[in-house]
Amino acid sequence: MAVKDRVEAVLNVGLRVPSIMLLDVLYRWDVSSFFQKIQRSSLSNNPLFQYKYLALYLHYVGYILSLVLLTLPRQHLVKLYLYVLTALLLFAGHQVSRDYVRSELDSGYEGPVYLEPLSMNRFTTALIGQLVVCTLCSCVMQTKRIWLFSAHLLPLVARLCLVPLETIVFINRFSMIFTGLEVIYFLASNLLVPYNLAKTAYRELAQVVEVYGLLALGMSLWNQLVLPVLFMCFWLVLFALQIYTYFSTRDQPTSRERLLFLFLTSIAECCSTPYSLLGLVFTVSFIALGVLTLCKFYLQGYRAFVNDNAMHRGMTEGITLLILAVQTGLIELQVIHRAFLLSIILFIVVASILQSMLEIADPIVLALGASRDKSLWKHFRAVSLCLFLLIFPAYMSYMICQFFHMDFWLLIIISSSILTSLQVLGTLLIYVLFMVEEFRKAPVENMDEVIYCVNGTYRLLEFLVAVCVVCYGISETVFGEWSVMGSTIILVHSYYNVWLRAQLGWQSFLLRRDAVNKIKSLPTATDAQLEQYNDICAICFQDMSSAVITPCSHFFHAGCLKKWLYVQETCPLCHAQLKSQSAASGVPNHDAAAVDPIPAGQDGVAAGDEEKEDSPSDDVKDERGDGTSSASCMHSAPLHLVRPSSSSPLTDSMENQLETDHPSTSSCSTSDTPDRPANLRFRSHAVSASSPQILTPVDHQEIH
Repeated sequence: MAVKDRVEAVLNVGLRVPSIMLLDVLYRWDVSSFFQKIQRSSLSNNPLFQYKYLALYLHYVGYILSLVLLTLPRQHLVKLYLYVLTALLLFAGHQVSRDYVRSELDSGYEGPVYLEPLSMNRFTTALIGQLVVCTLCSCVMQTKRIWLFSAHLLPLVARLCLVPLETIVFINRFSMIFTGLEVIYFLASNLLVPYNLAKTAYRELAQVVEVYGLLALGMSLWNQLVLPVLFMCFWLVLFALQIYTYFSTRDQPTSRERLLFLFLTSIAECCSTPYSLLGLVFTVSFIALGVLTLCKFYLQGYRAFVNDNAMHRGMTEGITLLILAVQTGLIELQVIHRAFLLSIILFIVVASILQSMLEIADPIVLALGASRDKSLWKHFRAVSLCLFLLIFPAYMSYMICQFFHMDFWLLIIISSSILTSLQVLGTLLIYVLFMVEEFRKAPVENMDEVIYCVNGTYRLLEFLVAVCVVCYGISETVFGEWSVMGSTIILVHSYYNVWLRAQLGWQSFLLRRDAVNKIKSLPTATDAQLEQYNDICAICFQDMSSAVITPCSHFFHAGCLKKWLYVQETCPLCHAQLKSQSAASGVPNHDAAAVDPIPAGQDGVAAGDEEKEDSPSDDVKDERGDGTSSASCMHSAPLHLVRPSSSSPLTDSMENQLETDHPSTSSCSTSDTPDRPANLRFRSHAVSASSPQILTPVDHQEIH
């Protein structure tokens, strides 16, 4: 972005801030109470304050003018501010002339100014000030007719010409009237400009609505006015003024507790209107965005900005603050009550930010634990952030319990922070397990069971916290004060955080139990069968020293197949249903593998090595005698999982495909298969540790 574009963007925001401040002032100003105070004061006889309804109409006119200033295009807004600046300069020039005339009247000297040093000093100072004002007005209005802005020089010229002081007073008044007439003439000549602008704007808006609709119009205005940044700047100006006002009236230093109270009360003062509340909402959103961006950068560096998550842009925290403020009637409370309520709302917002930070850090920490990355700096950053997310939420909960009495609402509020700490603890334990497995240089057989136990323990603690919250809420409702809102929250909390969690946990336990039972019911392959099969496990790509045989006669590691059965109850290769009864009886299930057979000459297996069965699929041959055709394997699994045993055009094409598309796994068909890559190991653990309702892969590639 060029410097000019940045300046225009800053002007587009900065020049609109006064319009929102004017809207905020008009909202705070109560016309009725203002006139009641006037009637009780000495100004009640003033004709200016006798027309209440006229002032009320002017109040609404102020709203209209503020909205017009807010929605003006940037070019017209710049011109308007230049006109206002010129008017202020002219006013300053006339103020200088009036002060000079008063000083001359006080001195009483009517002789030549160059004969008295004090008179000459006053004249020189006033003349330099007036020339500066004239020059600035000419530059701002971009005109060379400097005489248009020189009316306030007339008293100085008259004093130089030795005009009597009484006449100079009259000349000063004439110069002010002349400047006022110039301003009136300028306004009259541009009287139709607002009408023409409104007409043009209405025509353009009508065209946009007709072509694109109201939603597109709203989005266009949102982007052109940059409303989030605009409201944030407006609120920061209010907050800075509030802090400055406090410290400018205080002489003695402030303690730490007093600073915290000052911070909360200043925020409470700056959210007493809908406009200032929106400013606080957008400010919190940008702060949350900055914290989450810093968290991503701390963990991953510049690579963190390649794939940005829309949920981690601070919008959730801002919307949470807005909903809580509207539900609790924040802007209608007194300042002290608003400050205490804001402390609770900001606690909830900070807890939400910490949860978002954990959502960012959790997959990165687990990926580092499962990978072979030996960069100590990466591991230090991940672990240090997790330790911060473990300690800080607990500290926040402790501090807020020191300020407020423990009740049902406070328990619900701090429960989210407690659960965040528990979730971080579970993530760190899984990370430690991955690192232990990495240092052992060999996969741990029951690693998925250990990970499931760790996640299950965390989920159980999370469930117990939710149950405790519900029990405490029920006791408060029964033995304390009953309210419709409290009962509604208890019901919602019981359904979503207790009942649904219990259902999901029990279903996950049943799926794992059924998978274990199915694995136990499957026959175990003998050494002769494994030697004849002479292949790798199609799930983990590792050699098989032991394996189980599915009803469709496919060989897999027992642990790998068990992880697959956590997700779905079909064969990873041919998608045949794995039934315990069929497996226990040793009868192959051929119904799910009914595909077109491949001729015996192309399956790479001698005809004498196969036995035909008395079934409708007698002519279907398996490449290893497992009752499933090679075509079935190739149709139900990727090409690199089917390895013909003899050389043929089909074999060559398959091996070329393997070496081209999967160079890292092309050597898996040999007996000296390398160790499984760390990312494959991690993802197989992650399948068993994840919820079955979330993982629903279509084919066996999802398990890899």
